[in-house]
Amino acid sequence: MISRLEKSRPYLRSMKESDFQQVVEIEKATFPTPWLLSSFRDCVAFGYRCRVLEQEGLVQVYAIMAIEGNIAHILNLCVRPECRHRGEGRRMLNHLLKLARAAQVEAVFLEVRASNHPALHLYQSSGFVEIGIRKGYYPIGKEREDALILVRRFSTNQEVQE
Repeated sequence: MISRLEKSRPYLRSMKESDFQQVVEIEKATFPTPWLLSSFRDCVAFGYRCRVLEQEGLVQVYAIMAIEGNIAHILNLCVRPECRHRGEGRRMLNHLLKLARAAQVEAVFLEVRASNHPALHLYQSSGFVEIGIRKGYYPIGKEREDALILVRRFSTNQEVQE
């Protein structure tokens, strides 16, 4: 039997079709050029690691990571605006890193907007380092913004904290 306290805690799980509406709403509230619903459906269908952090039916964070061979790529990690600055984004990132380690991945890559300082801080404080720039990667209306390419490499005995 699940206690009331356990029920009210946010928990990590696989993304389901029933989450798509909330995920798309968070995406639209966060990004100037949000992913479409079909993009999330495709990621689940392709077998990517699609995860949500949910509390009492409310999706607080979602993330998508592709793994191919010994490389992982975090494609999307987003926190519901009213749930930011609570450590839930870090919790999701650590979960993804644990999934990558379990899959014997050697490196995890991602792109982040150059202007997204909170996300940059999160990634850098989690061991990611900048290895390049994708010029004009993100559209913002008629303008474009650079993406910083980050990588987190694992050593053979390195563990990820959650």
